[in-house]
Amino acid sequence: MAPTLVPHHPARDWAEIQERMLVPLYEAVYERLGVGAGSRVLGLGCGSGLALLMASARGAGVAGADRDHARVELARERLPEGVTVTGDAPEAGPYDVITAFHATDEVLPELLALTRSAQSGAAVVLAGWGPPESCATEPVLRVAERLADQDARRGFRADLDGLVAASGLRPAGSGRVACPFGYASEASAVRGLLSTGAYDEAVGATDLSRVEKEIGEALAPHLRADGTVWMPNVFRYVVARVP
Repeated sequence: MAPTLVPHHPARDWAEIQERMLVPLYEAVYERLGVGAGSRVLGLGCGSGLALLMASARGAGVAGADRDHARVELARERLPEGVTVTGDAPEAGPYDVITAFHATDEVLPELLALTRSAQSGAAVVLAGWGPPESCATEPVLRVAERLADQDARRGFRADLDGLVAASGLRPAGSGRVACPFGYASEASAVRGLLSTGAYDEAVGATDLSRVEKEIGEALAPHLRADGTVWMPNVFRYVVARVP
């Protein structure tokens, strides 16, 4: 039986439930690149700004861009006064680090525009899901694929190395980070997963209640005795440099 949910607010669900799942990834990347005082970080697809907030807490100057205007508004509320977050393609300012922590193939035009004018040596970080066999959430994501009657995973399983090559960047390493998805309840898990956008096409092809029901059923193996949901996952990132 699907959990009973209150009305959905995808951007706020992302900010309050889902965005924190990748905190280990953000920390690992910032640590590897030495992000701190004096760093200038641009976040592509910055969501509601948590990764930028973490960089700012390290002393970095930050800016962001996201196509989801509701998430942009939340990021502006969350980030320090004076931080620029836009819904449009950002200009290539004097950034040391450019991140796309939720990289999809759609980020390529922005990367091409930025790398043409970004300073030489700037680090570009692209991140996404690790190998399917290392991601307990993979079967839950297949709900979207099946209900949309197509390979829905194409939208969020980007070819990170291919994006680096197509952007004319110089590969400079990669890494993997454990990012378990933990939720207080099945209802919270369904809300968080829906907020990712991975199920949007499935909702359009069927209806929200059916998608909720089938996500809930797919979560059953990960539901613990205390009602919480726990899914170990691995995310991969690649580091590249502007020539």
